[in-house]
Amino acid sequence: MTDPTAITALEAELTELLGTRGVSTELRAREKASVDGGRMSPIIAELLPLGLADIVAYPATAEQIAQTVAAAVRHGVAVTPRGKGTGNYGQAIPMPGGLVLDMSRARAVLDVGDGYITAEAGTPMVTLEQAARESGQQLWMYPSTAQSSVGGFLSGGSGGTGSIVHGANHMGFVAALDVVHATGDATLVHVEGDDAQPYVHNYGTAGIIARVTVRLEPLQDWRGLYASFDTFDDAISVIRELGLVTPKPRLVSADTIEISATLPEDPAFPAGRASLRGIFDTASLVEATALIEGAGGRIEDVRDGAQTAVKISMLSYNHPIEWLQKSEPGIYFHVEVGGHALVERIDEVHAVYPGGLLHIEAAHTVPIGMLAGIYESPEQVQAGIEALGALGVGVHSPHQWNVDFEVDRTVELARRTDPQGLLNPGKLNREYAGPRKGAIR
Repeated sequence: MTDPTAITALEAELTELLGTRGVSTELRAREKASVDGGRMSPIIAELLPLGLADIVAYPATAEQIAQTVAAAVRHGVAVTPRGKGTGNYGQAIPMPGGLVLDMSRARAVLDVGDGYITAEAGTPMVTLEQAARESGQQLWMYPSTAQSSVGGFLSGGSGGTGSIVHGANHMGFVAALDVVHATGDATLVHVEGDDAQPYVHNYGTAGIIARVTVRLEPLQDWRGLYASFDTFDDAISVIRELGLVTPKPRLVSADTIEISATLPEDPAFPAGRASLRGIFDTASLVEATALIEGAGGRIEDVRDGAQTAVKISMLSYNHPIEWLQKSEPGIYFHVEVGGHALVERIDEVHAVYPGGLLHIEAAHTVPIGMLAGIYESPEQVQAGIEALGALGVGVHSPHQWNVDFEVDRTVELARRTDPQGLLNPGKLNREYAGPRKGAIR
């Protein structure tokens, strides 16, 4: 539990730094800042609430982020970073209390150059994409929750729209970062290239991202393609080939008939059919259409406009599973899966969990997806993960909040950058040794 006198002293210092509207100890603000999308996991939902902030700060610039973290460290107060709070698995919950660092007001786009864009950590990804488009460029990638912040995506996400070409967000997307260490010093530490990568996808446990520079590429003429199939087997029979059309698509997603029926109402989602959606370059539409129709599919619509791409993105990765969960609250859970077995052994994959239903994505190397099932117990989820592994499916369990990417590297970095263990406590196991069995890499 945080020392109340430390919180009082920190509140006074932050009020002077950020103003009265830049800091809050009111219960409503603390409760709002202490939740994310953790209820998507029934395992995590059973454990809630997992923590409550003692104080919330709202810095509006990268420099204020650094000064806020430094003040908290000097007072010995834990710091949990927060972007838009769109993460699903508890990574933004302040388990020991302390300070929640809400960076949603630090949202300035600072520079757009040839092949790069620089912005503060709270900037929404859609804002970056719009700024890039105005310069005749586009982001390498953005997450399925396109309104999430760039700092949150780099700290907690991994892929999304654009990943077919570029892979996950740690694979060269980040050009440079300005980060804050938990040393009590308000200096922004600038890191570039390979030196920036250790700060990606570790939930701010080794340094808090305050400013980012990420990659852009020349703008392409995209179209949103909607197709449907008699069966899910027919849809997934071409998912890999569609990911290889030239030029490569930005996104290709498909859902079972059951999941498709729960998606937002749209004429492009006809009843009783499996849906396939993609963001294709106009130059590849003929090739994509031939593949779809050759597999027995039907083109439902082709739409243009940047908003179409965002709309399709918002129906990718775990979003269709969220719609499935909304259709029958309290029934379904999911695990993240990957591998060619998702196509080649789909009946066996579906049979692992009662009511098994797959959402699938074309990806950088092998298909990936979200396998939903009817929830019974944590033991059932784990047994299914082991069964999926036996089928050749890579699995990542989202029902936990621990850093599980390059953990040993993160632990070693955090020993230097967070000697008191104040950055997002509870999310980094410092005794960790080696990757967990079955994790997707």
